[in-house]
Amino acid sequence: MKQRFTALSSFAALLVVASLAAAAFAQEQSTQKPMFKHPTPHFDQNAVPTTALTTWNGTFVYQGKTNHFVMVGTDPSATNTTTTVPVYIIPVKFGFTKGTTTKVFDPTKPIGSGDSAVNQTIASPIFQSSVDYVQGGTDIGTTQYEDAFQRGNFWTDVMTNTDYHLILGTPTVLPTLTVKVPAADGTTGTSSYGPAGTLGIVSFNWFTTEAPTWIKHYPQITPSSLAIFITYNVYLSETSNFGGCCIGGFHDAYGSASSPQTYSQFSFMGQSTTREVFSSDVSALSHEVGEWIDDPYIDNTQGACGGILEDGDPLEGEADYGDHIYTLGGYSYHVQDLVFLKYFGQTPSTSVNNWWSFQGFPFTTVCQTGQ
Repeated sequence: MKQRFTALSSFAALLVVASLAAAAFAQEQSTQKPMFKHPTPHFDQNAVPTTALTTWNGTFVYQGKTNHFVMVGTDPSATNTTTTVPVYIIPVKFGFTKGTTTKVFDPTKPIGSGDSAVNQTIASPIFQSSVDYVQGGTDIGTTQYEDAFQRGNFWTDVMTNTDYHLILGTPTVLPTLTVKVPAADGTTGTSSYGPAGTLGIVSFNWFTTEAPTWIKHYPQITPSSLAIFITYNVYLSETSNFGGCCIGGFHDAYGSASSPQTYSQFSFMGQSTTREVFSSDVSALSHEVGEWIDDPYIDNTQGACGGILEDGDPLEGEADYGDHIYTLGGYSYHVQDLVFLKYFGQTPSTSVNNWWSFQGFPFTTVCQTGQ
């Protein structure tokens, strides 16, 4: 490279270097896309965990094939009770060092003049039972968003078992985890999918490798509970830079097949008044908790769509990334639509209004992409 530029003036050399850097940045930006991700399934779908996490087993038949699943809670066709799952929130304060400068992204610090990302999350429809969900004229109940979704998923049963609920317990916020991101595993930069300004990026593979070790620092977390990592203005990436951006969150399970520990991560991204933001506030959390409920161990394979039972993915490509707005405490929260079992081929459908999704997205056939 040095020989190639020896004939250029210093100014010309700088122009070439700048143009190459700009081309590389443009190429990196062009490979970005908003997405969610899941690790490779770890557990045998036919195994029945004896974990303390309350789960139930069910089936549905699609084109002659029986699809088995394990879901969080109790069987809505056979029980009329409330299941409450303990939740632990782990705020992750990431630090990125370039030269002598360190950029810190802290979910426990106030956002402008408002609450922190952690406090806004707890005050959101994910944890607060203060919204009356009326879907297509049918009153699902005044409850948490994810509970309303699951009640709608099995509405033909819940119409009889009206006291059926799956509730996320009031979160316990654990001491902040402070992490200095290795240079090889993350950086800072910008993304057209996020809020304006400098954002952080960390490698998905690095995060998922480290997460079980981090969870072990907190003895309060047990397999009967859900652990949630929250990051602020930091995306995960398929690479260690923005070329593999932008992953809004994931859920996973690790440990023994008999007693797996489930957990999730989501990126709480600041809102914007000038553009749509992927993973804005609790959008990614609504996506991942919905998928955790219907597939806590990432082993609910089913034949209809040729993959696992991820109920948030089919709608993430819709307008505003499939989000719907619910306002609580003067704050407009983004929560994502989620598909019902009907989407995966459940026949007969048990969903409210015989809908394909909680918000009534007009799919016309199973496994149709919403993107």
